[in-house]
Amino acid sequence: MNFVDLDPALRPLIESHLDPADRELLNPVLTALGADAAARLAPLADVADKNPPTLAQFDREGDRVDTIDYHASYQELQKAAYEEYGLSALSHRGLHGWEEVPPHLIKYILSYVFVQAEFGLACPVSMTDAAARTLRKFGEGPKVAEAVDRLISTDPDSRWTGAMFMTEIQAGTDIARTETVAEREGEDWVLSGRKWFASNPDADIILTLARYPGGDETTRGVGLFMLPKHLADGSKNSYVIDRLKDKLGTRSMPSGEITLNRAHAIQIGDLDRGFRQMAEMVNTSRLSNAMRSTALMRRSINEALAHARKRVVFGRPLVDAPLMRMTLLPLQAEAEAALGLVFHAGDTLQRADAGDKSAAAQIRVLTPLAKHYICKRARFVTGEAMEVRGGRGYIEEWPDARLVRDSHLGSIWEGSSNVIALDVLRCMRKQNTHHLLAPTMTEKLGDISDAEAGHEVRELLSRWEAIVDRGDAILAAEPDAAEALIGGYADSLAQLIMATLLLEQADVEASRDGNWRKLLVARTFIGGNILGDETAVVSALAHFEDIIDGNTIPREALATTPAPVA
Repeated sequence: MNFVDLDPALRPLIESHLDPADRELLNPVLTALGADAAARLAPLADVADKNPPTLAQFDREGDRVDTIDYHASYQELQKAAYEEYGLSALSHRGLHGWEEVPPHLIKYILSYVFVQAEFGLACPVSMTDAAARTLRKFGEGPKVAEAVDRLISTDPDSRWTGAMFMTEIQAGTDIARTETVAEREGEDWVLSGRKWFASNPDADIILTLARYPGGDETTRGVGLFMLPKHLADGSKNSYVIDRLKDKLGTRSMPSGEITLNRAHAIQIGDLDRGFRQMAEMVNTSRLSNAMRSTALMRRSINEALAHARKRVVFGRPLVDAPLMRMTLLPLQAEAEAALGLVFHAGDTLQRADAGDKSAAAQIRVLTPLAKHYICKRARFVTGEAMEVRGGRGYIEEWPDARLVRDSHLGSIWEGSSNVIALDVLRCMRKQNTHHLLAPTMTEKLGDISDAEAGHEVRELLSRWEAIVDRGDAILAAEPDAAEALIGGYADSLAQLIMATLLLEQADVEASRDGNWRKLLVARTFIGGNILGDETAVVSALAHFEDIIDGNTIPREALATTPAPVA
């Protein structure tokens, strides 16, 4: 079994978004990872989930050590992620045959396949990547340079991992309430305070926030600091891990509570822009959150399909039951729509990093939109997929329960859904980002040449006009009303973007491959999520097996699959 081969949407999207040279380099490592994730990494993840890390605060002499002991299964997963596949380094250096840094999409594609096996480790992998990006952008000096070099290393003897310590008991969403304080000590700083939820707490390099002398009471009074695990002389920095969290999911990866006791730290960037600079790390992690949730959807659907095809109920395979197909096909459409948005966001980030100002504004809002919608939908998709397996799915010997438990974290990490929705509102107020997204998406719709998609194109064009007006009305509303409405609006906007991208890809696959499969996926998503018309899903059920398996559906086959009536 190969996770890549089980995914009918992945390779066609790769062909659409990467040039031939990048595809040639990607293909061997992608194929190897797909097989490795299914055969080796997924069983290791099952074992790691049931053998969580433990904290040893003292050694046998009574000295404070705060050592986290990991099960061998998790250590092997770490080796695969950081060293064999270099997932945290791919945004920063050439690997796997690339002499230069590969496109951002390479990291997201490989990480997407890896996460289908193991979700928890993806958090420190993402934070390591994001820490290096943030330090490269805002840090300076030899200590920062060494940290970056080690964070992007794949050498087991020199590589470091990264983390961010932001959350305090009274200051989760409201960073202005941060109580950790920074005091000058020579050229650097010492930090004192408590961080209440810190994942990967034994990381080698931590980025954290603290109040600095003379700062005001807003987020401008919070500076960004780099906290090394060890000092230059090799001694441990002055902070302790008070305890590890007992969590619903991501049990393989530790999260803990930290007390800083005049811990040595290095200032990163301008003191009064600490929160804005930390947002660089947070936003990078938010997009990775959407990717990881998409991976959970894909794995859970694979599990549901495997069961439904094997299970015989009332004399026939469960997968042949019309109601079961009506359950599974919309889940497939959700997963493909999410993956399309991840690809589009990765492309947009690439253009933003290259200096495209419009792309920079759009990725600023695409990131929270993707996190808000995809992470919430992953909870639904994994839950529905678990139900397909019935009582077995509820039992921890099968992966379904772990996938459901892990799926709930995406909506919480780096800001809960309400926080993320308010970030969307902030983008709209500052840059009218709904007005930036609309012409980008309507241009895509206008370029679609396939007449078979005409009905859906017309529907979406109409809805783009309406959703811009709806956004303008929210901006014109009283602040309390705007905040109350933005969650639903964010979901509607995300769905419309995903539907547009599905139709765009459907047009590509029809003209390039002579395959109308993706159009049926798009109709399923649009009918079920935007038009509220289940007949579109029912019509597509005639080609259920071909859609699920990624087979070619010729144009003439659509004659038996009429477009839904508006």
